[in-house]
Amino acid sequence: MKFELKVAQGEEVRLLALEASNAVQARAIAESQGLSVLNVKSVGMALFTVKSSAPKFNLMLFSQELLALLESGLSLVEAIEALAEKEQQAESKAILNQVMGALFEGLPLSTALEKVPQVFTPLYIALIRASERTGDMVQALARHVAYQTQIDAVRKKIITASIYPVLLIIVGGLVVLFLLGYVVPKFSTIYESASTDLPWMSQLLLSWGQLLQEHGSEVFVAFIFSVLMLALILSRPFVRSAIMAKVWQIPALGETMRIYQLARFYRTLGMLLRGGIPLVTAMSMVSSLLQPLLRASLDKVSFDVREGKPMSVAMEQHGMTTSISIRMLRVGERTGQMGEMMERIGAFYDEEIGRKVEWLTKLLEPILMIIIGLVVGLVVVLMYMPIFELAGNIQ
Repeated sequence: MKFELKVAQGEEVRLLALEASNAVQARAIAESQGLSVLNVKSVGMALFTVKSSAPKFNLMLFSQELLALLESGLSLVEAIEALAEKEQQAESKAILNQVMGALFEGLPLSTALEKVPQVFTPLYIALIRASERTGDMVQALARHVAYQTQIDAVRKKIITASIYPVLLIIVGGLVVLFLLGYVVPKFSTIYESASTDLPWMSQLLLSWGQLLQEHGSEVFVAFIFSVLMLALILSRPFVRSAIMAKVWQIPALGETMRIYQLARFYRTLGMLLRGGIPLVTAMSMVSSLLQPLLRASLDKVSFDVREGKPMSVAMEQHGMTTSISIRMLRVGERTGQMGEMMERIGAFYDEEIGRKVEWLTKLLEPILMIIIGLVVGLVVVLMYMPIFELAGNIQ
């Protein structure tokens, strides 16, 4: 991709055109030439440009490797330099070189990471900044690695549980499309000359077969266009928000999604509190992880906490707890170990999510099989019903 950079060299300001895979790499190339980058923008044909994605940087792997090097006794600058030297991927190497350059200028790691907001999230930067104040960066990185490992484990469990239902839907849909797109048109030619009165549903099915036979290419184009339009509509944020609002109203599924949101919220909040970040500040940082309805509830909780109300009371009043978590929050307030208690609440919610996902999967699989079997069976029966009618007339 081509980028246009506004750069400064001494008192001279000029435009520079570069080829790079993303804006971060373009900035790194310019800075490696001793230029100060003032602005970066992509150039190209407006109709065909696609918004560039975030750089492919494995933040989890970076944290694990940096933790291992720091535990081995290397200084922070030596560790980042070692990671940059061994990196093979151009995008990741450019990011690490940019961070290392900021460290050589004497900037703290948190400020260096802020220069690459596409990769390092505000939560990650805040955790590093807090560890710089307390001097426990190794412990902060270890907490982040453990947190991300647990979040990934829950996500993988949900993905694994959804594979079989998705395969059922895909295979069932392909079977129905094969019947309607190939088998039904063949049957329609056989019954076209029959003068027997057919059931109206069979007539409707055979009319569909004749339509495909006579205007197959037009129907195919219309089908592709409809799929693209549906994908475009579903890509709109307000449409997805409206759909998610309806999904949240489904009793069992909505409650499971709420528990999943609360699990991630409590885990992240607990990690930030143990990293030394104040409670109100940490709550404002994790609000973006929540669905809009829970985000509004969290804003009310933050206001009550600022007014001096205990957190457990505020969370209970605004629907951010369950019967188990409220008791654990009260224990955390009494013992002064709120961060550790929130991580335990997150772990408890993760186990509950695992049980609910397993239950929903076991319930969904037979339901999908029954629905697919009924649809395929209905199409087959409607195709063969004229044969039954012809056989009855012959008798």
